[in-house]
Amino acid sequence: MTRAALFQMTTGIDPVANAQAIVAAVADARAGGAAMLFTPEMSGLLDRQRDRAAANIVSEDEDPVLAAVREAAAREGLWVHIGSLAVRPEGGDGRYANRAFVIDDKGEIRARYDKMHMFDVDLATGESWRESNAYAPGDTVVTVETPLGRLGLAICYDVRFPALFEALGRAKCDVIATPAAFTVPTGKAHWHLMQRARAVEASAYVLSAAQVGRHEDGRETYGHSLAIDPWGEILLDMGGETAGLGFADLDPARIAEVRAQLPSLANRRMIAD
Repeated sequence: MTRAALFQMTTGIDPVANAQAIVAAVADARAGGAAMLFTPEMSGLLDRQRDRAAANIVSEDEDPVLAAVREAAAREGLWVHIGSLAVRPEGGDGRYANRAFVIDDKGEIRARYDKMHMFDVDLATGESWRESNAYAPGDTVVTVETPLGRLGLAICYDVRFPALFEALGRAKCDVIATPAAFTVPTGKAHWHLMQRARAVEASAYVLSAAQVGRHEDGRETYGHSLAIDPWGEILLDMGGETAGLGFADLDPARIAEVRAQLPSLANRRMIAD
């Protein structure tokens, strides 16, 4: 069994304060016996006031949250998956990247993943979001070897697009990370359903560290950070009220057991358009 820690956050508008919270979680995760810590989407900054947020969105090399977490990971000897940070990429069209990072126990960056699918929606509640106005989508499927096995990377809205998870399934991922900042109405309707479906489809563990509660910028997020096994069973649900740290024990044998019983990855056939 290998232990994963999920950090459910209520990220605010101050990157320094957010970094301090993650650094403390790194130490607590290590003390709790975890081999790896997972944080939500936009762990370093959650601010929908774009003029104010722009002053805090910098390149990777300048990002104080990334630097602080790399230092903490090395100090504690713990792998960390930062669900995502808003970063200013080199080149491009001037938009930011919504970028995940996998950091090893030496503080080195082992993988990066830019969110592919932009959250451009108009909800019945009146909420309207246009992520593509500020963020450019990624175009690369990313997997990386970690203490939990082969980890596949996705971010929030990506969970609605099965083609990405089919690719991660073909890559034989043992675990898939789906960090999120889900809205409350979409979370109530679809969060548990989609996370469990992605686990079943890939015959893999799904770890979903989430934002929760009322944030400084006025938004409200759904929470319910989840750990789901390859059969779709929920191992951990952190609820929708408060931030905190949760733990889930992952058994590699469970992956092999499920894939032997229900070999959907082996049985899958390509379907022509």
